[in-house]
Amino acid sequence: MRPLKHLLEGKRPLVSVGPDDTVLTALDLLARHDIGALLVLEQGRLVGIFSERDYARKIILKGKTSKDTPVREIMSDRVSCVTLGETVEECMALMTGKHIRHLPVLGEDNAVLGILSIGDLVKETISEQKFTIDQLVHYIQN
Repeated sequence: MRPLKHLLEGKRPLVSVGPDDTVLTALDLLARHDIGALLVLEQGRLVGIFSERDYARKIILKGKTSKDTPVREIMSDRVSCVTLGETVEECMALMTGKHIRHLPVLGEDNAVLGILSIGDLVKETISEQKFTIDQLVHYIQN
């Protein structure tokens, strides 16, 4: 499988919010960029993640308003992260085990390099399996 570095290279630029931005601002970014989660950065440092799940469970169900609630009140601040040294399989195992859909990738000094979704990892796994199947078919036919 391709290293995580290569998966990140194919992704669009990172989109993030600050902890004091409103939930409405975060939702607007999610919709504009057609993504399911945003990293929450404070002075370039990862402090949380905001997802559609956070919105559904912590705004709608609790009767809060998106316009008046800062992201910091509902973001997930316990963020599981990986480094470029992890494999796709390890990332998938972590996401499955923790029931999460988005995984920040950190570099040296904990700098955020990007974010991977479960969809990114599944797509890579399928691509690798297709390649293996094609190689086996070619081998059997020749």
